[in-house]
Parts: sequence; structure tokens; C-alpha cells
Amino acid sequence: MSTITRTTVRTTGVALRAMLVFTLALGVGYTLLVTGIGQLALPWQANGSFVTAGDEPVGSALVGQSFTDADGNAIPEYFQSRPSAAGDGYDGGASSGSNLGPENPDLIAAIEERRVAIAELEGVEVSEVPADAVTASASGLDPHISPAYARLQVARVADARGLDEADVRRLVDAHIQQRDLGYLGEARVNVLELNLALDALGR
Repeated sequence: MSTITRTTVRTTGVALRAMLVFTLALGVGYTLLVTGIGQLALPWQANGSFVTAGDEPVGSALVGQSFTDADGNAIPEYFQSRPSAAGDGYDGGASSGSNLGPENPDLIAAIEERRVAIAELEGVEVSEVPADAVTASASGLDPHISPAYARLQVARVADARGLDEADVRRLVDAHIQQRDLGYLGEARVNVLELNLALDALGR
């Protein structure tokens, strides 16, 4: 066997052993370590941040969902989420925004159409509809809406459920999550958690 051949065989063997070691260490060992830490330290988050009603999971605190009927119309008894551009809506496998620029005519037309529809649904002026009510988030999966959009829906939800508006408004205020660490992000309301709290009222 020539020197070149022996060197090639030796180098190939070293490379294969290194690949095997690093595959086990980083592909298996590291994954098991991080998974174990997640399960021990943050099990709720590591398992999908599921929100339950009774003993049944009804969604995730981190992924939005729609509260519409089979025809896509808003269910009056529930607070509505912001629009989603992810697949057919809130599709975790197709997370994305629309990628349309702010001057794109199709985006402008869609926003105006949504603004008019929401103003009609809520019985308010078009100018009162907040931005997050008519625009999708970058991920298309945002589970939150602004306090302004939640408060805009109070009258409709209260009327549909036969509740006092003040009671529904207090429920909204109780579900406002403030900025993280006092300065990161914006105040927000988790729509699923708010709607579950409504259902817990029994109406």
C-alpha cells in the first residue's frame, strides 16, 4: 500500500470517527440535554404553552386562532383576533406575513376592506378601528390584540352575551398584559385567554 493510500485511509477514518463523535455529542447529547432542561425548568413552555378548558387543550398561548363560523364570519359572542397571513390563517406550518410593502395596492385595498367590515361589525366609525385590527403580524400567528382593539369589541360581545358592558370592560382590563420588563413590546391582550374567561362566566 502506498504512502498516499495509507494517508487517505487514515484521514478518512479520522473524519468518520469525528463525524460519529460530533453526531452523538451535538445531534443526540445536546438535544437530550436541552430537552431535559426545558422539561425540568419550563415544562409548560417546552410542551407548547397549551391552554386548557377543563382537561381539554383548546389552543396555545403563543399561537393565535380565529373565532369565526364555517363561512368565516365573526362569532358575535367572542373577541376577534387580528388577521393572519399564515396559510389559511394561523397555520403554524406556514408562518409568515404577507410580504407586501405599505404602498402595495393589494395590501391597501385589503386593509380598507377590513377596516370597513370591522367598523360595521362593531358599530363605530372607520377612523376608530386600530391598526392591529386590519393588519397581520409578521409571523401571522400573533395570539394578542391591542387593548384598544379589545375595548372596541366590548359593546358587541356584551350585547351578544347579555352582559353588562362595564363587566366585560373590567374583564378586558384584567387580561391586559403590560410590557415585558416594563419597556419591551406593547401592552396586549391574549384573545384565547380572554374568550375562555368569558365562557367561564356561563353566558
